[in-house]
Amino acid sequence: MADRNAPSFGLISRNSKFCLFSITSFLFILSWLFVLRSTGGPHFIDHSLLTNSKLFSVIDNGSYELQNQNFILHSSPNQSVLVNDEEEAPREKDLAKCNLNKIMLKVFMYDLPPEFHFKLLDWKPEGDSVWPNLQTKIPDYPGGLNLQHSIEYWLTLDLLASTFHDPTGAHSAIRVYNSSEADVIFVPFFSSLSYNRYSKVVSPQKKNRNMLLQEKLVRFLTTQEEWKRSKGRDHIIMAHHPNSLLDARMKLWPAIFILADFGRYPLNIANVEKDVIAPYKHVIKNFINDSSNFDARTTLLYFQGAIYRKDGGFIRQELFYLLKEEKDVHFTFGSVHGDGIKQASKGMHSSKFCLNIAGDTPSSNRLFDAIASHCVPVIISDEIELPYEDVLDYSEFCIFVRTSDALKDKFLIRLIRSIGKEEWTRMWERLKEIEHFFEFQYPSQEDDAVQMIWQAVAHKVSSVKMKLHKSRRFSRSEVGGERGSILIPWSKFSGEK
Repeated sequence: MADRNAPSFGLISRNSKFCLFSITSFLFILSWLFVLRSTGGPHFIDHSLLTNSKLFSVIDNGSYELQNQNFILHSSPNQSVLVNDEEEAPREKDLAKCNLNKIMLKVFMYDLPPEFHFKLLDWKPEGDSVWPNLQTKIPDYPGGLNLQHSIEYWLTLDLLASTFHDPTGAHSAIRVYNSSEADVIFVPFFSSLSYNRYSKVVSPQKKNRNMLLQEKLVRFLTTQEEWKRSKGRDHIIMAHHPNSLLDARMKLWPAIFILADFGRYPLNIANVEKDVIAPYKHVIKNFINDSSNFDARTTLLYFQGAIYRKDGGFIRQELFYLLKEEKDVHFTFGSVHGDGIKQASKGMHSSKFCLNIAGDTPSSNRLFDAIASHCVPVIISDEIELPYEDVLDYSEFCIFVRTSDALKDKFLIRLIRSIGKEEWTRMWERLKEIEHFFEFQYPSQEDDAVQMIWQAVAHKVSSVKMKLHKSRRFSRSEVGGERGSILIPWSKFSGEK
């Protein structure tokens, strides 16, 4: 009987030893981590081990984060620091969130002739050069309202500069020269500038320069192997001004458009699933070192701009009549001419709330002027789409009002007056934390508007690839006879070699 039971006792003993060994190993590893922390840590952590662990997430510059419920171990070639993530500053939390989700986008950019991009800025190429030498001189972009839709300029500069050495590692996109290695194909046509500057017919021409460029662009793209390979689905085309690319958009619609809104697009041509909404570049000056507060901002509600608009913009004139007699409300006509921008900067910087009302299209630059001014935006635009709303919760720093409610007598003014000092201050603080997401600059910086747009594009890549792969399911097709009797390679249809 004893002999019969001996193996089971041996099994229990072996299991106990295994459990003891596992617990001891775990405690040893844990103590090793705390030794690293207390000594400043030897800087020879085996990254090959860390990258295979689900406890660690890779972030920029070879750094790693050990994530637990309350603590993050920041490890880099120079330091290891254990911090309580609840004590991190809000901006650091935002950056950590963005870094963990950051994707380095590989972008192939067509070497389009200068007439499509920098020559529109009166830049003159030297010899056969297509691009300006950014290390010598950066071509200037025209000011005024042109700046609102200048994303084409900033994104192109960023791609050109991505080949330079960058010790900060801030880039979200890098230019590659083999299109088969790219995630997306970038079309460097300054379509908004083309519309703003060259949409008038100059005699003896029968077509304006903007239209001619669009025709040339369509002919060029539709003959490229890259376009044929994907039917344009992986191409990035910028059309930020609502009237830009007006003639070509119906022929280039499979591409990913970067737009201000969908106000002048049919749903089958542009939509939130396929395309990217990008911010305007604000024209109001940033409120540097903003030490204002609820009481210091003496104007309750501010609007200055075009009042009489067409389409959805009718609400502006309706609100004008409802609000013009209200105390502490500034609602007047204004433009960028003269010292209009200076006046608007001063007005927004001294106002608690700034109206962002639908105009000819759902969006306007006024929202981004308000963000730069730390003036809490009041958005009255039912059809508006907002930049990177998958990352930002706009309700934390904006007030949204339905058009039907805003047009009710006294509804809007009562709503605004009901927002007290504490709630307003919370939104004002949040505006200062997130304003960097809307800044266009060269060179681009971590999580600025340029980087955020690239990240928004990167989020579209998996969907595009899935659609492309599904479209190739039946790339081999029958030609005569029974179904499936003759198979033809996809390359015969797509032009691939």
